[in-house]
Amino acid sequence: MAKIVAFANQKGGVGKTTSCVNLCCALHMLGKSVLLVDGDPQGNASSGMGVGKSTRPNTYDMLIEHSPAADCVVRTPYGDVIPTGKELAAASVELIGWERREFVMRDALQTLYSDYDYILIDCPPSLELLTVNALVAADSVLIPMQCEYYALEGLADLMTSIRLCKKRLNRRLDVEGIVLTMYDGRMNLTAQVEEELRKYLGGKVYETVIPRSVRLAEAPSHAQPGVVYDRLNRGSRAYMDLAREFIARCER
Repeated sequence: MAKIVAFANQKGGVGKTTSCVNLCCALHMLGKSVLLVDGDPQGNASSGMGVGKSTRPNTYDMLIEHSPAADCVVRTPYGDVIPTGKELAAASVELIGWERREFVMRDALQTLYSDYDYILIDCPPSLELLTVNALVAADSVLIPMQCEYYALEGLADLMTSIRLCKKRLNRRLDVEGIVLTMYDGRMNLTAQVEEELRKYLGGKVYETVIPRSVRLAEAPSHAQPGVVYDRLNRGSRAYMDLAREFIARCER
């Protein structure tokens, strides 16, 4: 039975998709069976896994056209992907008039639960209906965030949204953890924000931090996850460490 983890943060530019892609690939490299569901209309997770944004059927077809989820899966050397493209941007509007519109993704993915160890869902950088669908489908939420004060404010809003979703739509939803991204230990602000997070959220904050890395930023232009593009880069090594910590936490 797969564990389903939504990657969410209402603030953009925090390394959410980079974390989703690289953790997916790292888990695959460690022998786990992983599916990445691209739920962001930008489709960056798809291209980061080497899948074209024009590939059909995709997430839009699964949600709106009722295509079987298994038919939408694309096999890659880095893990399996249900890709998406710009047509997904219309899904939130099209779903508004549907009954049980918050449960469409959960219902669609149920047929794949027994096929994977982990299903990772990359969410849009906003709390729209697609993100709500991902939160309803998920067992937990992994939150990538930068060590800056605007990110702290966004985290508070996201935590409120998760609590509301848990109360009204998905009682099993929990916070998987918070991953500090674009980490620069030379900055006092980084240390201050990390200290505050660890003080108030304790074990929810992963010990592994992801440093700033040009090589991780370059990798999508080569249609590869960073952990494959340059395995020896410190950012790639950090994502491999994060994958090991993630597995250890899940097994506990």
